[in-house]
Amino acid sequence: MIAEGFEDEEKWLAEGIAGIQHNAFFMHRALDENNLRDALKYSAQMLSELRTSRLSPHKYYELYMRAFDELRRLEIFFKDESRHGVSIVDLYELVQHAGNILPRLYLLCTVGSVYLRCKDAPVKDILKDLVEMCRAVQHPIRGLFLRSYLSQVSKDKLPDIGYEYEEGESNSVMDAVEFVLQNFTEMNKLWVRLQLQHQGPSRIKEKREKERNELRDLVGKNLHVLSQIEGVDLQMYKDTVLPSVLEQVVNCKDELAQFYLMECIIQVFPDEYHLQTLETLLGACPQLQPMVDMKTVLSQLMDRLSNYAASNTEVLPEFLQVEAFTKLSTAIGRVIEAQVDMPIVGAIALHVSLLTFTLRVHPDRLDYVDQVLGSCVKKLSGKPKLDDNRATKQVVALLSAPLDKYNDIVTALTLSNYPRVMDHLDHETNKIMAMVIIQSIMKNNTCISTADKVEVLFELIKGLIMDLDGTTVDEVDEEDFNEEQNSVARLIHMFHNDEPEEMFKIICTVKKLIMSGGPRRLPFTVPSLIFSALRLIRQLQGQDGDIVGEEVPATPKKIFQLLNEIIEALSSVSSSELALRLYLQCAEAANDCDLEPVAYEFFTQAFVLYEEEIADSKAQITAIHLIIGSLQRMNVFGVENRDTLTHKATGYSAKLLKKPDQCRAVYACSHLFWVDDPDGIKDGERVLLCLKRALRIANAAQQMANVTRGSSGPVTLFVEILNKYIYYFEKGNPQITSSTIQGLIELIITEMQSDSASALPASDAFFTGTMRYIQFQKQKGGILGEKYDPIKV
Repeated sequence: MIAEGFEDEEKWLAEGIAGIQHNAFFMHRALDENNLRDALKYSAQMLSELRTSRLSPHKYYELYMRAFDELRRLEIFFKDESRHGVSIVDLYELVQHAGNILPRLYLLCTVGSVYLRCKDAPVKDILKDLVEMCRAVQHPIRGLFLRSYLSQVSKDKLPDIGYEYEEGESNSVMDAVEFVLQNFTEMNKLWVRLQLQHQGPSRIKEKREKERNELRDLVGKNLHVLSQIEGVDLQMYKDTVLPSVLEQVVNCKDELAQFYLMECIIQVFPDEYHLQTLETLLGACPQLQPMVDMKTVLSQLMDRLSNYAASNTEVLPEFLQVEAFTKLSTAIGRVIEAQVDMPIVGAIALHVSLLTFTLRVHPDRLDYVDQVLGSCVKKLSGKPKLDDNRATKQVVALLSAPLDKYNDIVTALTLSNYPRVMDHLDHETNKIMAMVIIQSIMKNNTCISTADKVEVLFELIKGLIMDLDGTTVDEVDEEDFNEEQNSVARLIHMFHNDEPEEMFKIICTVKKLIMSGGPRRLPFTVPSLIFSALRLIRQLQGQDGDIVGEEVPATPKKIFQLLNEIIEALSSVSSSELALRLYLQCAEAANDCDLEPVAYEFFTQAFVLYEEEIADSKAQITAIHLIIGSLQRMNVFGVENRDTLTHKATGYSAKLLKKPDQCRAVYACSHLFWVDDPDGIKDGERVLLCLKRALRIANAAQQMANVTRGSSGPVTLFVEILNKYIYYFEKGNPQITSSTIQGLIELIITEMQSDSASALPASDAFFTGTMRYIQFQKQKGGILGEKYDPIKV
């Protein structure tokens, strides 16, 4: 059926075009012969083709354009009185004798457009006559196109400022305005009637709605013509034009017409006019039909006004003078109240547009920004958490706007309603917004400098630091979780204040907040907090804690106590290896502050963790080397404490599972007895003992390899020990002599030449490199070269 209807319509259109072409041919002949009588006869017959009711608006437009092109030639003929010999006044009367109403009115509009340009023409009467006569055609499509033709042919001939044939009447511009307004009103009525005449099944209704949408520009062009009349100044627009247009918009009670015409008003008239008539324009909004998309209309209006303010800063006082923000805010509230069925996404989008307007026009008025957020909270209150994806995106846009504008989260933290808006987001979106906030801080390198601001900030990002809505971290994607927690860890480094007291408050606040985040989050956030505290300790280094004040001042001892509590909490959640590293870092900081008891306590805790919690052999190797490295750098310990700790370290080194690991840990312990500093310990005998013990372990490793694999294995361990001997030999350890080194070299050579030894290229290269180094030192000469002379390579 649809296909048949389409084919019929194509056939009717082809017949109509053929009729126009046929009569246009004879009309052209008459025009060429200057035969007015035949020209009017055939033009009327040609225009009769437009009387059809069988075409859709789209097809009727094609037919109309064919006739329109021919009428342009006819208009040129009418202008030249010498060709047809009839005065324009008589011609205006003559065309009214055409038999059918539609051709008669097209010819009347064509002659009337010429008549308007004549000197001494009664412009007001002609305009009134034309617009009134067109009422004779009440068919919606035919009437719309007829009035569109009238608007098209008359728009450049309307009386205006500087009008060439003006009679001197002061109201000539008003005549033009009244003509366009009346034509607009009648066209809009016809346009609306097109929908009302075809009520029926939804499929037909939708088709008619689509057809009507195609005709909307015919109506909207009238408003464009109005905006082009130079004589329409602000006062006339305020007193006559806008009230008349809005009256028609409100009274037509048609959703499509109201939405489109409000868009037209906003687009075609100047921004200055909108600003000065804001109250009138906004007053019409709540009166529109409930289904009109006011979100788009008001958003466009606010966009235009904000662009106007951005393009010319001199107009900003006018915005304050007319109270633009207050009027827009009030209008949005009224529209939301009037449209009770407006979806929540529409209401939030309106607030986003208002906030964008506020940030562009009044960026210094944080009270306005907070007021918009508060209004959004009021709309969201009493409703469950948002589950509409579009609505949550709008809320994220609302919350992101202040961050993008101010590039400073500190400003957002002063907005009391900011966290209240975030509370209405679901858990996942809350986390997304929290990430946006953190990224803004990192991007702009924003420093959070008070404990109160830290607390407000953590309230905003609480979705990242604790479980909300009963969800647990086990339900979260591991990769996403790690990224989120790493972001929080980076954020902690942005908390800083040069005042020690305030910085200590910040650290205590962060500790309180992150400790509630559950065991899985602590390994990410605790290290950042520890290093922030250590930075404060180094800032306070040298203070004794005897400063008098209202509160107990922040001292290194007090901070170390806090750090001990934090690391204990971390060690209790299966993060013993990380806790051990942090204990050692704290011990080094205590060493720098010359706090021996504190440093000893941290080492004690590290050894306890090593004994009780670290069972994996690889983890033990890493941990013992960390302990040895940290202990070697300590200079705060007395003899007794140092001996106790080094004894523990060497003892644990010799108890590692694998012999090669034991060997390497033991010879690493030799550095605990020889610190290459002016005031460092230099106990050559104990160094030699460690190296000899390492040799024994290496020899045992070789024998075990020989028993289990039938070969004694590579000599890498011996070469590593040789390098340690050479190091201490060069540092001047009197216990390490050239003969000792010579003996070890010979031992290695013997092992390498033995039948049971397994050759390993890396070991051979290592030993060859070591021999080359000794040879180089001998050739280099000097004091060191002399020491190497007895050694034979």
